[in-house]
Amino acid sequence: MKVRDSGMPPHNYWETLFDVPAILDAFGFGPQTGAVAELGCGYGTFTLPLARRVGGAVHAFDIERDMVAFTEQRVAAAGVDNVRVEIRDVLANGFGPGAGAFDSVLLFNILHAESPAGLLRAAAAAARPDGFVAVIHWRSDLPTPRGPPLEIRPRPEQVCDWAREVGLTPGEVIALPPWHYGLKLLVSRQSD
Repeated sequence: MKVRDSGMPPHNYWETLFDVPAILDAFGFGPQTGAVAELGCGYGTFTLPLARRVGGAVHAFDIERDMVAFTEQRVAAAGVDNVRVEIRDVLANGFGPGAGAFDSVLLFNILHAESPAGLLRAAAAAARPDGFVAVIHWRSDLPTPRGPPLEIRPRPEQVCDWAREVGLTPGEVIALPPWHYGLKLLVSRQSD
């Protein structure tokens, strides 16, 4: 599933739009974190810093062959060995390893998709019981240098509604200045 309005600007510009360490800190990623899935890895902006922080593997997925190739090249050049990069349509094929395989699933700047609840449902199924889905998105209350049109940007309250629809428990909105917000959506199902 290709996400509407998902064109990427040049790599060097894209990377200036995020305070990656602050975002990863806000979600509590560290050595205690096991396997993580990242949907829409793009240039690997979060993939490599995340892989250097967590104790488990980072499974990075994208629907775009060029993005997967770019991220694979960055991972190889960095000599990082706990990253798996794959072309995958998670709505059609799931996240791969099976239900509950990940401590966390990242949905960064992707919930403007046509099926946001579907993405959240797939992410919730992929996360372990007591894991979480990490969401960031472009704010819609101020002008931003990038991002989808305002009319398709999800507001935090919309994301919370979709999350509840699929059985996730939303936490507090996380301020991620200057242009993003975040939400930690808890998975609270019982293990099978």
